[in-house]
Amino acid sequence: MNEHKRTLIAYRFSRAREALEEARIMLKAEHYNQCASRLYYACFYAVSAVLLSKGHSASTHSGIRTLFNQHLVHPGLVTTELSKFYSQLFDARQSSDYKDLFTIDLALVEPWIEQTEIFIQALEILIQE
Repeated sequence: MNEHKRTLIAYRFSRAREALEEARIMLKAEHYNQCASRLYYACFYAVSAVLLSKGHSASTHSGIRTLFNQHLVHPGLVTTELSKFYSQLFDARQSSDYKDLFTIDLALVEPWIEQTEIFIQALEILIQE
C-alpha cells in the first residue's frame, strides 16, 4: 500500500473519531437528530477507510453500503449485527435530514454512542490485520 493511501485511510479514521466526538456534543446539547447524523458519518468514514484499504471505493453513500456488505459483511469480516446497526444509522440520518416532522429522541440515540464506538473499533481491527 502506498503512502498516499495510508494517509487517506488514517485521515478517514480521524474523521470517524471526530464525528463521534461531535455526536457526543450534539447529545449533550439535546440535538438528537444531529447526533444521529454525526454517528452515521462516524461509521461512514470508518467503512470508507476499510474499503479503501481493500481497494474499493464508491462515490455515493448507497454505493459504500453496498460495498460494505459485499466485501466486509458477506465474507464474515464484519458481523451482521454491525451491518444492521450501520443500516439503522443510515435510515435515521436519511429521515432526520429529509423527512418533515421527524425527530429522534434521547432514548433512541443515547445507546448508539457506545454502539458507534464498538463499530469503529471493530473496523480499526480490520485495518491492523
